[in-house]
Amino acid sequence: MNSSEPTQKKISVKQIMSHSVVSVDSSVTATDAAKMMEDTGVGSIVILENAVPIGIITDRDFAIKITAHSYPIDTPVKRIMSYPLISIDPNSDLLIASDLMLTRNVKKLPVIDDDKVIGIITSSDLVKHIADH
Repeated sequence: MNSSEPTQKKISVKQIMSHSVVSVDSSVTATDAAKMMEDTGVGSIVILENAVPIGIITDRDFAIKITAHSYPIDTPVKRIMSYPLISIDPNSDLLIASDLMLTRNVKKLPVIDDDKVIGIITSSDLVKHIADH
């Protein structure tokens, strides 16, 4: 290694992910999910089926799928969620997370360990991390 090159310390997803993740069963209505997002101040909810994460619903899903397609507000979230769920392992490198977000055009990646949601990493988290370092 050239001594003039800075050493890059690998940062894992689990080091900067948020641990506050809201999840609901796939049968919950869009209205109830939207109220939960408002009450908890989050921009997404992970959708579960038999306690296994299968999809995600974001504020954008509400804008596009409910409003643009005139779905009733009591539509189950399973109908409007984004799937299949694009997620990441907690031990993955941040570069992997950013590449996945870029190539799959997503801004939020649930962090899954052993079929359980343990956190979430967002494009905002990545920007904040870069700005802080």
